Parts: sequence; C-alpha cells; structure tokens
Amino acid sequence: MSGKLYLVPTPIGNLEDITLRALRILKEVTLVLAEDTRTSKRLLQHYEIETPLRAFHAHNEHKVTDRIVAELQAGAEWALVTDAGSPGISDPGFLLVRACVEAGISVEALPGATALIPALTASGLPADKFHFEGFLPHKKGRQTRLLYLAELPVAFVMYESPYRLVKCLDQLIEHCGPERMACVARELTKMFEEVTTATLQELADYYREKDKVKGEIVLVVAGK
Repeated sequence: MSGKLYLVPTPIGNLEDITLRALRILKEVTLVLAEDTRTSKRLLQHYEIETPLRAFHAHNEHKVTDRIVAELQAGAEWALVTDAGSPGISDPGFLLVRACVEAGISVEALPGATALIPALTASGLPADKFHFEGFLPHKKGRQTRLLYLAELPVAFVMYESPYRLVKCLDQLIEHCGPERMACVARELTKMFEEVTTATLQELADYYREKDKVKGEIVLVVAGK
C-alpha cells in the first residue's frame, strides 16, 4: 500500500505560529524531511517531538527524490518541512511533490505560515489580486523580469536579501518610477518586525541611511 507525504509549514520567526494539526502530524509520521536538520531540530525539540530527521534540500533533492518516492510507495508516511514557511514556496519541495503525484502517492498539504501573505495584507496596498514573483534572478534575466513586473496592473510580491535591498529598490525606481507606492516588510513575526509603506524613492532613501539592513525581506509593490 502506498504511503503519504505531508507538506508541513513551519514558523517564519515566531515559534507560536504553527498549527495544532502540524504538531500532530510531525509527531505521527515516521520521518521528517528537512531543508536544514539543525534548524528543524530546534523546532522539534521546542515542542518535544522526537521524530527522526533526514536532510532534503536544493543540493541533494535531484539525487534522493527517486529513493524517497520508492520508500513512500512501500508505505512510508513522511513529512516535508523547510527552514521557514510552506514547502515549495521559494523553497525545496516542487520536485518531490511532482514525483509523488506522478507515482500516485497521496500528498497532503497543510495550511500555515508563509511570509508573502502577512506582508501583502499589512502593506495597505490593494490585495484583492496580486502577482507573486518570489526571488528575482541575480543577473541573467533580471532586467527582463523587472520590465515585466513594472507593467503589471496588480501588486507584485518579491523576496529579497537584506544585502541587495537598496540596489533592488533603486532598480524598481528605474523601472516603475520613484512615486510608485511600495512596502518593505522586514523580520516578519520576529521581535524587530518592521513594515514600512511609502514611495519607492522614500523607501530607498530610508534604507540607504541605515548602517546595516538585517533580516528576511518581503517587498510589495503597487500595480501600475
């Protein structure tokens, strides 16, 4: 009998942001596939969960996916988690889920934490329709994506490194104009959470004056 793969979202910062169902699944499965076993071990220890961990990340997913699928086909029931948020959203998971679907293995995705929704809803920008871009390419194809995003009639959401935030804001100003409204959501759910909505120019000036920008960054930019 075929087993099952559970996709379990984990907190993006605040450890309280995990569902009762997620905790139950993490206890009941026989193995947890984790993007970084050290990060996931801290979460499991916090909730006194002793389920074994196995590494599953961007550097080994191509090598181990077939083996995981074979074990699931043999009846295993495992969970997949990433360091933070929902598996498959700008994190490993897609390749394994696709392989499971093709093999007829049941995949159950739990609802839960993800950074893009809190950033979008707290931005004050229209959120009835939006485009999720995730991470932009660092070099090749970046300008093409920016040209496309600048013309969208709906808000778009991006993830960005704190080290590239000011550069990214400057590029957005170049393509969208300095007066386009946007929001920088930084360190969501954590102690130093900061959600700032202003024009792209005001945001670029604000973060340029900071000595060092830290934390995970979500950018929301209004549509054209």
